[in-house]
Amino acid sequence: MPTSLEALTFRQAAERYPAFSEAALRWLRFNGTQNGFDACVIKIGRRVLLDTEAFERWLLSHKAEA
Repeated sequence: MPTSLEALTFRQAAERYPAFSEAALRWLRFNGTQNGFDACVIKIGRRVLLDTEAFERWLLSHKAEA
């Protein structure tokens, strides 16, 4: 269990990870059951947050093999 959690809104995440626009992150969430992105999302009431550690793991899992 992680001792600390960094969670960002999709707008904040788009600023931190400029390769992903806010719209692209929302698209990934919309298709999260197919692409595994659901593991990166934290939903508290109506607030939707991105777990940065899980997002970075998800990115690495999609790294192309050389």
